[in-house]
Amino acid sequence: MPASNTRLRYIILGLLAQQPMSGYDVRRFLKSLSWLIGNPSAGGIYPALRGLLQDGLVTVDVKLREDRPPRKVYSITEAGRDELQRWIDQPVGLGTSMKAFMMRLMLARHYSRAGLIAHMRQRQSEVAGHRLALRQISATLDEGADMGQRLALGYALSAAQAELAWLDSELGRLSQEPSLAEVD
Repeated sequence: MPASNTRLRYIILGLLAQQPMSGYDVRRFLKSLSWLIGNPSAGGIYPALRGLLQDGLVTVDVKLREDRPPRKVYSITEAGRDELQRWIDQPVGLGTSMKAFMMRLMLARHYSRAGLIAHMRQRQSEVAGHRLALRQISATLDEGADMGQRLALGYALSAAQAELAWLDSELGRLSQEPSLAEVD
């Protein structure tokens, strides 16, 4: 199963760990974050829900409605909670994309404090390395470099700097908070 499909399964489990939802509710929530994590299609969400159901990680309650199709509301099972926690506890591989990082970050309430801090520090290290590489490229550009390259490079450097500033700030806050409940 491709990594993006695997992540989608766990994001759905994370959402259902917060509250029971219909496939439509899951899709609407994820669509609200499409600018950040992409826009999983109905062709990805509904097969993922069916797979979770077949694997015993969720249950479905069919609610009959007058003059409308029945509404299927999915709930996470204990096996689903255990599976979600196993996935959260796995180390994240190097080179994690921004999308993958954000999808895992959305599940912060399921991390231990140490796990969340480790996840964010790993991202911080990767972004710092990326920023260094971008600076080295920038230093080698000559005056005749294409304007588009300069603009793209400037944007990438600014984005890396902004992400590092955010990570520094949030890691500082996490180290001072008494509990992760305030992270939610």
